[in-house]
Amino acid sequence: MAEFRPGTPDQRELLRELVSHGLLIETRVPGVYGHGGDFEAVCLAFGELVTRAGAHDAPERMSFPPVIPRHDLEEVDYLKSFPHLSGSIFGFAGAEQDAIEQQRRASLHEDWSEFQSMTDLVLTPAACYPVYPAIASRGRLPAGGVTVDAGGAYVFRNEPSGDPARLQMFRQREIVRIGDPETVEAWWGGWRERAPELLSRLGLATKLDLANDPFFGRGGRVLAASQREQALKFEVVCQIAGPEPTALASFNYHRDHFASVFGVELSDGGIAHSACLGFGLERIALALFRAHGFDVARWPAQVREELLLR
Repeated sequence: MAEFRPGTPDQRELLRELVSHGLLIETRVPGVYGHGGDFEAVCLAFGELVTRAGAHDAPERMSFPPVIPRHDLEEVDYLKSFPHLSGSIFGFAGAEQDAIEQQRRASLHEDWSEFQSMTDLVLTPAACYPVYPAIASRGRLPAGGVTVDAGGAYVFRNEPSGDPARLQMFRQREIVRIGDPETVEAWWGGWRERAPELLSRLGLATKLDLANDPFFGRGGRVLAASQREQALKFEVVCQIAGPEPTALASFNYHRDHFASVFGVELSDGGIAHSACLGFGLERIALALFRAHGFDVARWPAQVREELLLR
């Protein structure tokens, strides 16, 4: 079981307020919440704002369920870099007597895991992951590459926490660019400039920071240092409930990593590069409620107009 990170007093107070105003709905598991109507409306409204902001790229729309083939996760070496964050799906594959014993143990909240076996599915760890094999299956890229709007897909990270901004199941509003290195890097750099401005129009005090992924173990520290040294990841951060700022958006340049794994080729046969932009919908909603209060009707008019909130 993943280690639970207790929330700070400010985080616990924010969570209490969100629940008392009907914005979040608690479950029995830390980091997994239902959404009230206003909270969900803000998440969806920001997602549509991203759609409008990225319309000039004329992206192709794709939508995937929050599961991917286990084979694909294994291919990209996710378990080497992030074993602590992964989520596997297991299912029952026993006889009738096994099912009876499983139910008996489950009714007593005892361990019944021995009756479950790994399936061919895992929970999606990043919204861009299903995009690369889907694009690769078509053959070589068209001239100029492709831009894919993967929508606001649910993803999973196995890190239970008392911080309401650190969820186990949440949505990434993701856009992916795949093409030649110069085209991809220019697109990536352009969004690094536009995204902070987009968030500032919503009255959020943000900052663009160099960042790294939470790689696992001693080898992970080397990977993290290399990622920062090569400036392959940036985040837009904002103070929500501290003590450290929270990432609202991230920009990742993969170089040819995913394209090499799945065989995504340029129109001339070379290996493509890729980059992705991801906005955390729930985190941005939390930042907005923290900044402007828990009653959407009383938010500044400019913020409501940007989000097209009635």
